[in-house]
Amino acid sequence: MRESWFKNSDGARMGASAWETLDDLRKQFTRNVDMRMKRGDVRAAILRLLTESSMHGYQIIHEISTRSGGVWKPSPGSVYPALQLLADEGLVASKESAGKRTYSLTDAGRAVAEADAAKPAPWATGSDREPGPRGALAMAGLTVARAAADVARKAKEDKILEATSVLDEAAKKLRALLAQD
Repeated sequence: MRESWFKNSDGARMGASAWETLDDLRKQFTRNVDMRMKRGDVRAAILRLLTESSMHGYQIIHEISTRSGGVWKPSPGSVYPALQLLADEGLVASKESAGKRTYSLTDAGRAVAEADAAKPAPWATGSDREPGPRGALAMAGLTVARAAADVARKAKEDKILEATSVLDEAAKKLRALLAQD
């Protein structure tokens, strides 16, 4: 079977099968694009982990990194202040042992963690997590790219030129949004 060809905006020839990689891109966006954590995620992650066992700060960082598949690795500068705030709120207690401060949940902390247990874990990725605005934008971009690929494969030349014009105009409008900031 002979592959159909078309030219991209730079004039380079691309095979229609190249657009099939959009599914791979979609999966990557679903997993990675909006992993900037939301306010309270470090706190929620700490509470969730401490329901399982007592840990020191670097264990918490390592566990979050492991459970997120390496996508999210909070810094000590976010974990330790969160632990201090949780201690100030009476939700965690700490004790010094072998030169390391280990944290565990208090009864109040366990109650808060159990109340949030039904929610997806903060380190959840992909479809387990709401995409947020960055993820939604990336997914919309992929939807547009998929539609453009369909036009490129199925439409006549005049419609392809019209679609190119629509996409060029959309790109100008998106850049104009940046100029407004």
